[in-house]
Amino acid sequence: MTRNMNRSLMLVALAVLSSPVALAQSPFDALTKAATDTGKSEAEKKVNEKLLQEARKNQCSFKSGTAELAPGCDAKLKKLTSALVDAKRQLDTTGAHAYKFEVSGHTDSSGDAGKNKVLSEQRAQTIVNELVARGIGKGEIIAVGRGSEAMLVKPDDTAAKKQKNRRYEIRVRL
Repeated sequence: MTRNMNRSLMLVALAVLSSPVALAQSPFDALTKAATDTGKSEAEKKVNEKLLQEARKNQCSFKSGTAELAPGCDAKLKKLTSALVDAKRQLDTTGAHAYKFEVSGHTDSSGDAGKNKVLSEQRAQTIVNELVARGIGKGEIIAVGRGSEAMLVKPDDTAAKKQKNRRYEIRVRL
């Protein structure tokens, strides 16, 4: 009885393994995909940490209440562009080719929340436009306005705290 069961199992396994579907997707394909996904996830995490640091070091100021950059931002934008080029290179080595960079704009809690959301998106779009002008592909980067929904410092009840919340961040989305 056991011998016949073993023989039956072997025949079923042979039939499944020799089918075109099984040949196209071997167990090794699943392992390779899992390893690649893990590598992409690790790369995404490392890239995002680096991009967050670079964006914090290279914050451009805007004229009050506008999306117009204040003077003196060129060197910071060059550094941000270099950081994105490095990130693209790192992602490409892991096999991640379907990604977008996201520039998110943030405001302090002063004023109307709806207006702040719009202003934060306009400011993020200004940064995107500047990065595209410096060589980042237009289809690789998007702008998102967050307003004051993700403040770094709560409550932002001093000028210094408000300044920390008025920022943009850059991250990659796989």
